[in-house]
Amino acid sequence: MATASATRTNQYLTFKLGPEVYAIDVGSARQIVEFSLITQIPKTPPWIRGVINLRGTVVPVLDLKLKFELGVTERSVNTCVIIIEVASEGDTLVVGVLTDGVQEVFELEASQIEPPPRFGMRVSTEYLRGMGRRGDQLFIILDPQKIFSAGELERAADAAQVAPTEAAPGEAPRA
Repeated sequence: MATASATRTNQYLTFKLGPEVYAIDVGSARQIVEFSLITQIPKTPPWIRGVINLRGTVVPVLDLKLKFELGVTERSVNTCVIIIEVASEGDTLVVGVLTDGVQEVFELEASQIEPPPRFGMRVSTEYLRGMGRRGDQLFIILDPQKIFSAGELERAADAAQVAPTEAAPGEAPRA
């Protein structure tokens, strides 16, 4: 019986949140879509920016910069939404993650990934898979399954369920 090699290579998608570079395993990403109009849903946390209509499916859009307390993702020519799948309590949810821009997909060997730094008891790093290094560039590898709690994902899914599938006339979607 073969065992998984410690030198296994994985593919990662890198993206920017402000000046910082982050990455997720490409297996978590379904697609990358242009930033479009986002319909705001009342009474949701600020990091749930709203929902988009993705080929007839209402998808909640989450702002990682707000979630990580790094500011708000502003619309620019590079702003896009990475559509990811996240497992939550036995269900798979599809959510959009707002980013300041996608960079590239590349392979990274396990030896190029370091464990997350230790900051002490008060700083949670459970959503970090590790720190990647490629040349002189250091980036943060996120674990999409652990960025949001089950309750937070449930709120995002609820926002998508109450959203209209099309914008009503005169509706002012939030960008």
